[in-house]
Amino acid sequence: MKALRLERWQSDPVLTEVEEPKPGPGQVVVRVGAAGACHSDLHVMREFGPGQLPWGPPFTLGHENAGWVHELGPGATGVEIGQAVAVYGPWGCGTCARCRLGVESYCENRAAASAPGGLGVDGGMAELLLVPDTRHLVPLPDGLDPVVAAPLTDAALTPYHAIRRSWPKLFPGATAVVIGIGGLGHLAVQILRATTAARVIAVDTRDEALALAERAGADHALLTGPDTAQSIRDLTDGRGADAVFDCVGNEHTVTLGAAVGRMMGDLTIIGLGGGALPVRFGAVPHELSVQTTYWGSRPELEEVLDLAARDRLHAEITTFALDDALEAYRRLEAGEITGRAVIVPKS
Repeated sequence: MKALRLERWQSDPVLTEVEEPKPGPGQVVVRVGAAGACHSDLHVMREFGPGQLPWGPPFTLGHENAGWVHELGPGATGVEIGQAVAVYGPWGCGTCARCRLGVESYCENRAAASAPGGLGVDGGMAELLLVPDTRHLVPLPDGLDPVVAAPLTDAALTPYHAIRRSWPKLFPGATAVVIGIGGLGHLAVQILRATTAARVIAVDTRDEALALAERAGADHALLTGPDTAQSIRDLTDGRGADAVFDCVGNEHTVTLGAAVGRMMGDLTIIGLGGGALPVRFGAVPHELSVQTTYWGSRPELEEVLDLAARDRLHAEITTFALDDALEAYRRLEAGEITGRAVIVPKS
């Protein structure tokens, strides 16, 4: 079968032929309906080198996956052949306290855990995907297409987890700011609209991204510039935002997030842009909680899929055939994708 694989660190992936996977005890093979292309993949391609992680190339890309159960290994239970499923991407040890709660993104026994599929072991940019345990499969609600569901497994789950932990601060009259209206950001705006009563301010460097934010339900859409922080202060009567969700995470955006945060608010850095924020007395508003988050939990993915099935959440996608996956990454890296790029192995 064809697969898009990263053959070595700091290189472009290649489309090549590989053997079809066969499930071992407790494992399952999923026929891939779609796999999302994520900025995290670009970080993996460009920034990591030998020895930095306990795993490495070659592996098939694609960590946002949905499809249908194709084959069950001996002893695998809980799903049926042909069932439509989303794949929960973080693959922890399954036995530590965090994993038992379904928060495998924060597995505390990494020596016994697998790399996520597509981020260290074979992922879903192929016709078939080997999943190590059926606990990583979440049945799709009736009527939810795998092409629609695939990007939600990260691009929606990640901001959903970040927003959910700030729910107590997003009461009526509160303000939330989303910085970066890309694959994650346009879904973050929708999640805020669907699950909170907060006013939503979207910030981006591109007019087309701000138009997407407005379609997603943002109350205000601001172009990044020297006056952005003051504009947000003006919109909040000088108080600042109760919660800021930075979907970029570079030096400029984390600085902006701290500048517009309200005292006793939240600043959550979601993006992997590498920005650093000095934390000292006077550098950030008093009692502004600053945190990073990574992915989300399996129960939260079930909630995300429920929102999507009820038309409360929808990823704006551009689909590509597997043969055109390299072009999808080229356009993603050039900033030419609005929303999310999704690879569809079979038409």
